[in-house]
Formats: sequence, C-alpha cells, structure tokens
Amino acid sequence: MPNLPKPRLRRRPGRRGELVSQPAAPEPQAPNVEQIDSNGLRWVNIEWPGSLERSWLEEHFDFHALDLEDVLSRNQRPKIDVYDDYLFIVLHLPVFDPQAGRLGTGELDVFVGPDYVVTIPNLPLQPVEYLFERCRAKEELREQLFSRGSGYLLYRLVDDSFDYCFPMLRKIGNKLDALEDDIFEGRSEEVVRDISNVKQEIINFRKVIRPQRPVLRDLEKVKQRYLATDLDLEIYFDDIVDAHERIWDMLENYKEVVEALAETNESVISHRVNDILRVLTSITVIVLPLTLIASIWGANVHVPGEGDSTAFWILLGAMVAMLVAMVAYFRRRGWL
Repeated sequence: MPNLPKPRLRRRPGRRGELVSQPAAPEPQAPNVEQIDSNGLRWVNIEWPGSLERSWLEEHFDFHALDLEDVLSRNQRPKIDVYDDYLFIVLHLPVFDPQAGRLGTGELDVFVGPDYVVTIPNLPLQPVEYLFERCRAKEELREQLFSRGSGYLLYRLVDDSFDYCFPMLRKIGNKLDALEDDIFEGRSEEVVRDISNVKQEIINFRKVIRPQRPVLRDLEKVKQRYLATDLDLEIYFDDIVDAHERIWDMLENYKEVVEALAETNESVISHRVNDILRVLTSITVIVLPLTLIASIWGANVHVPGEGDSTAFWILLGAMVAMLVAMVAYFRRRGWL
C-alpha cells in the first residue's frame, strides 16, 4: 500500500513549534432594518444607516442616488424633495448629548410613498422609537394609524417629534427660574458659568428649530399627495405649524430672559463691588487725617508737647473724637 503524504502544518515564521490557526470565514451581517406591515402600509425603520442599509434600500426601493447619499451624510440641512412617486424629507431634532452635557442635533430622514414610510434617524430618536414600538406592540394603535395612509403616519411622526421638544423647553425654563433665585441669594459669581451654559442650550435649540420653517411650509403644499381621500387633515398639519411657532416663541422668550438674567447678574456684581469700594474709600478718608496728625507729631523735629505724657493723651483723645465725628457724619449722609 503506497504511503500517503502527511499534511504539512503551517508554522508562524520566526516562532518554532507554534501552529497558525486559519481565520474563520466571517459570518454575513444582516442590515439593521425593522419593519411593520398593516393594512397595505409598511413602516421601515433603520437606525445608524451604513453601507449594508444603503444596499438594502437600493434593492427594495427605487430611490434616487442623491437621496441615498444624503442619508449617509452627517451634515444635511432640513429640506423636502418632491419626486413623482415619493417624498424625501430631512428634519432636525434637538437631542441631549450626555457626553458633552449640551444639546445636539439629531437628523431624521423620511421617505414617504403611497404604501410605505421609511424612517432613517442618524442616531436613536426617542419619539420615533417610542411610536414605532407602540405600533409594533399595540394592534389597535397600529390599525388606527396605518389604515389612514402614509400621509397620516407622516403627520404623527412629525407631530410627536415636535411635541418631544416641549419637555426639554420646560427644563430650560426651570433652569432659568433657579438661576434667578441664585442671583438674588448672593451667588452671582457662581452662576456666571450656569448662565453661559443655559444661553448655549438656547442658541443650539434655536439653530435646530429655525431651519424647519421652510420645510413645514413646503410640507403643507404637498401633504394631500399621500393622504387618504376621506380624511381632511388640514387642521392636523396646521397644528404642526402651530407647535413649531409655539416652540419658536418660547425660545425667543427664553432668549430675552437669559439676556436679562445676565444683565441683572452683572448689575448685582457691580453693585456689590461698588459697596465694597464705598466702604474702603470711606475707611481711607477717615484714616487719612488721623494718619496726617500722627505723621506730624511723629516727625523727627521738635513739636509742641514733645516728651509730655499729658499731651500724648490729649492728642489721642482728639484723634478719637475726630474719628467718631467723621463716622457719624458719613453714616448720616448714607455713605456707610
């Protein structure tokens, strides 16, 4: 029987006696895609889109290549693009960044077609996640939303996203109230940084909300395109515009309040510094004539009463009397 060749073991070069394991073939990754189907309407939610998710979208939908590039882009401005068979909407939402400790911007890309809605947040957005999980868990809510068409589901998404802004605004309002109390409790120097942080939050919030205005106006023009024919949702989309205006009005109000608090804090600090300077100046003015008298009698020349203890006590009494008189005069004038 012929001898069979023995298999050769690969060894790591430079290290004798050590075997090299063959790398296992990587398992194919699945795209991060979640779907809900009901009443002929499909809601697709994709978080943290990447190349796999883009390939999945290219395979299942006929979206424009530029829109798919915008989905993967991190610095898209809010907009709405109208095509023959779908809408592409980009919205920005305020998101609290726990690492930076400040408000950031979350982007929500939405494709709306006759029988589908595709939501693609670039980071987890709580209102979108909450509505998606409720629709998946509650059949009654799913039937209520999906039976009215993709346009109504779009309305609920946008409405819930803007409603999510109001709790964040109330927190900013509470911070402003607390800052006002701290200013008048004698913590003016300590709240300077707090005022700066709140002002930065308001500025970031305004940067997120302000560009949405033209998008909402354009959305009102095309909203009837994918709405159920038996629904009159004019009042609903007007409510979104009203919510946006209320958010903007609150931000304008907070901007004025924080600017007023900053001016008030500076006034309180200046007033406190002025009080300190007034006291120090009064002490200087009171001590100055006493110092002058002591300097004259302490000069290295012959002065009246030199070497007489009685003259010393008379001079000291006169200085004390002058001190009491000047303090009484300053207090009567309100300088002390």
